[in-house]
Amino acid sequence: MTIQQFHKAGIPVKILCEIAGISRSSYYKWTTRTPSKLEEENKIIIEEMIQLHEKVKGIYGYRRLTMNLRRTMDMPINRKRIRCLMKVAGIETVIRRPRYRYKHSTPQHVAENLLNRDFSAENSNEKWLTDVTEFKYGNGQKAYLSAILDIVNWTQKVRHNI
Repeated sequence: MTIQQFHKAGIPVKILCEIAGISRSSYYKWTTRTPSKLEEENKIIIEEMIQLHEKVKGIYGYRRLTMNLRRTMDMPINRKRIRCLMKVAGIETVIRRPRYRYKHSTPQHVAENLLNRDFSAENSNEKWLTDVTEFKYGNGQKAYLSAILDIVNWTQKVRHNI
């Protein structure tokens, strides 16, 4: 509440000014003053900001508000002034959550685990190992390389390297 409202409620101005820490003459000077040109401009800008803020459902920040107010009011308005007036008027932007574009995919076909980590074979052509690698090249093009090994040959190479 302001000093004027408390004074209308019956509390003396002298006590209210002592509580506020100002002199009585300053209070009376403030009550009879006329608003400056800048204050009147700020009131007009705040009214326009509130209308625009409600029109766009609060998604504009101070940059977009500044850009639109410059267009509608035909006057140079500093973005820092708009930001300050937003704080004064209590206007806050609605922060939209980012949309994640990643979609979880499930594989269309999953092969059974026939080997069950048993990488030994008695004869060749019993068990085969394979791997597929994707290479990207050019303008978004892809190439696939698939290596296929017989497990008997693979185990002999592994034993030979040990």
